[in-house]
Amino acid sequence: MRLITRCRLLAGTALLAPTLAFAQEATPGISITVTAPPIPAAAATPSNEQATEEARRIPGNVSIVPAERFLDRPGSTTLREMLDLTPGVFAQPKWGEDSRLSIRGSGLARNFHLRGVRLTLDGMPINQADGSGDFQELDAQLLQRLEVFRGGNAFALGANTLGGALNGVSQTAQSNPGGTVRLEAGSHGFARGLLSYGATAGQADAFIAYSTLSQEGFRDHSAGRSQRVNGNVGYRWSDNAETRFYVTYNNIWQQIPGAVTRDQALRSPRTAASANLAGDYQRNIESLRLGSRTAVRPMEGVLLEAGISLVRRELDHPIFQYIDQRNDDVGAYARATLDGVVGGMDHRLVVGANAAIGVTDSNRYLNIGGRAGARTASSLDRARTNDLYAESTLRVRPDVAIITGLQAGEAYRSSRDRFLTEAVTSADPFRDDSGSGHWQWLNPRFGALWDVTDQAQLFANLTWSTEPPTLSDLTPLVAVGGFSRLDAQRAVTAEIGTRGRQGDLSYEVTLYRSWIKDEIQLLAGPTAGTSLAQNVDRTIHQGIEAGADWLAARDSIAVGDTLRLRGAYTFSDFRFDGDRSYGDNELPGAPRHLLRAELRYAHPAGGWVAPHLDWVPQAFYADNANTLKTSSYALFGIRGGWDFGHGVTAFAEARNLGDTRYISSTSVATVAAANSALFEPGFGRSVFAGVQFRF
Repeated sequence: MRLITRCRLLAGTALLAPTLAFAQEATPGISITVTAPPIPAAAATPSNEQATEEARRIPGNVSIVPAERFLDRPGSTTLREMLDLTPGVFAQPKWGEDSRLSIRGSGLARNFHLRGVRLTLDGMPINQADGSGDFQELDAQLLQRLEVFRGGNAFALGANTLGGALNGVSQTAQSNPGGTVRLEAGSHGFARGLLSYGATAGQADAFIAYSTLSQEGFRDHSAGRSQRVNGNVGYRWSDNAETRFYVTYNNIWQQIPGAVTRDQALRSPRTAASANLAGDYQRNIESLRLGSRTAVRPMEGVLLEAGISLVRRELDHPIFQYIDQRNDDVGAYARATLDGVVGGMDHRLVVGANAAIGVTDSNRYLNIGGRAGARTASSLDRARTNDLYAESTLRVRPDVAIITGLQAGEAYRSSRDRFLTEAVTSADPFRDDSGSGHWQWLNPRFGALWDVTDQAQLFANLTWSTEPPTLSDLTPLVAVGGFSRLDAQRAVTAEIGTRGRQGDLSYEVTLYRSWIKDEIQLLAGPTAGTSLAQNVDRTIHQGIEAGADWLAARDSIAVGDTLRLRGAYTFSDFRFDGDRSYGDNELPGAPRHLLRAELRYAHPAGGWVAPHLDWVPQAFYADNANTLKTSSYALFGIRGGWDFGHGVTAFAEARNLGDTRYISSTSVATVAAANSALFEPGFGRSVFAGVQFRF
């Protein structure tokens, strides 16, 4: 993969992301209350506690996942390890650092990259301006938390998608002062190292981290290498103003073993697809993102926030053809939070805007054993996604808040063909594979919060969402009618739930139902064996998201020890709604039931051990016709560690102790056959260990 020789700026437009931790972390001695929080601090990067306070105003299911949840897991490279105890999130590893991500059934028909969830780092998008993206640019070691905004609860982040948003928050010198050296090693040639340092001088602070990773992979042709640099500098102008600058560099090389048949996945899970071997399939990313965020409180009750970011990203991607893309994105956001009193009632008004503009220089070549051959396509692709929003929170009683909001947005996508070499007719000797489309929307939102007690809360919301298509949805359609063939995906989602704490039990339970119009799915294309993005008339996504954290015992073996049970259950019922071809069939790509649990014993001397369970009790379909399924499975593992004091800790994990053969993820098809190559095998038995030094 070639090095970037010019300045590579990566941009982002998401808002400062608050989040919630009711059911995620019930630490003895820390009271979790649900009374109205104070005016937010003027912090460019709020602490976990500040973000938690802010998120209590959101009338829906959002979660914070502190880094402590996954930093004691050696070998954590995908969203699966970071979010395994977060209900409502289906994140399954495919190979290397790649994952399949779906929240509330988002992007189920996307067999590559990311769609349907806004993925950001410090508010700067990992998605491109058209909404597509990759997962590999998130490094678990460099985060202080992950914020999960399911569905419409990402309203103020400009996330107009069904799945909502995930925001990673980088460590700073405030959250991680001093130096850290971390070393990990494990199965399948895994080796990773981290060096970081954070320092404060007066009103300024700075943090810098470098990480490197190498792995051969569980499957053939799944080796990967990566290097990352993550840094930020903050300056507090006063108690009421702060600015922070960010820089992130990624250089990722990853082989792709590919999807195989069901029989191959379960009988010979290490085997790579033959086409991937012959074409040396890879996904290589090099990117640099720069960004800045500022928060100012000019007077009591007023908080102003703004940010800008820039992206340069290159993708070298030999697959069925050799894809060579260079993407430049520019993004910005602004938000004002106004706290006051209306008619004797506490009131908060939040108004803001998000903007993203991107240009992609896209070229395709014949793939000659992983090398570029003759050029086959060339285009200049443009994307723009902008929105304005306002949200009002009125405390009609001290324990009841009513939330109303409105989002207005527009999106533009275009592709200008520069190749023009395909003969069509004598009258039209060249076909111009160009196209463009424009989409607009208004998304209202209504919600309510009831602080039942100082430890428990009920919430409900009704939210509209509009998801315009991505460029990769649109560009294959030019030859069969153009961008106008695809409408935006629209949904209305109703949600009701509760969260809080009762004694030693923290909990969250949410029920939701989405009525979707024109869901973007992959359906049969104009020729045999092809598929194109098309609109499905009506579908329904509904489910249950439930999480619990129970401090089951104290002082059971030794004074000061604890026994804690954590679990996350997700029920997903996604189906067509009276479709002409598929009736009420289930939508493929995600399990109906997913249960993950961990039982952790911690000794006051510094040691801990935690067996864990990952259970999919029912196979799920891989095609719209509901003819081919995956397999059910139960995986058992164990992890543990020891804090030796003086900044030295060690940790280890064994996964899939039974060496169970199972299907981790599946691509989806219109109608599958028994020999359809749709399945990614799950990893076999693996052991990882690490040590960390803090100074």
